[in-house]
Amino acid sequence: MADGLPPIYLTQGDMDKLLHLVDAYPGKRFEQLERELVRAHVVAREAIPADVVTMNSRVVFEDEGTRERREITLVYPGSADIDSAKISVLTPVGTALLGLRVGQSIDWELPGGAKRRYRIAAVPYQPEAAGEMQ
Repeated sequence: MADGLPPIYLTQGDMDKLLHLVDAYPGKRFEQLERELVRAHVVAREAIPADVVTMNSRVVFEDEGTRERREITLVYPGSADIDSAKISVLTPVGTALLGLRVGQSIDWELPGGAKRRYRIAAVPYQPEAAGEMQ
């Protein structure tokens, strides 16, 4: 954690899809996601720990500044639906949560310069742990 950021983990399948997404939409908007992908530890789908936030996982996280807890599902942009708590990986909070494990926290800068510290409280559902193919 030399850069001050917690380690993150991705499955090879998630990495491949996310790299394709970044390549399809080049530009400044996805720089944070690209930085996260570069530093991720890539593991086989069957080897990903069950407490890691993978794509299509349901996650409970806490904003450590406000103590507000939210439960969301981390999804690809085409599946995002704020009313159903399906948050795109391309949003600042979505990118921040990707690949973290329960108990980990990350400091994240939002558009406009505001900073938040998010902590993973639980991963009630992860497709890989449930044995579901993505």
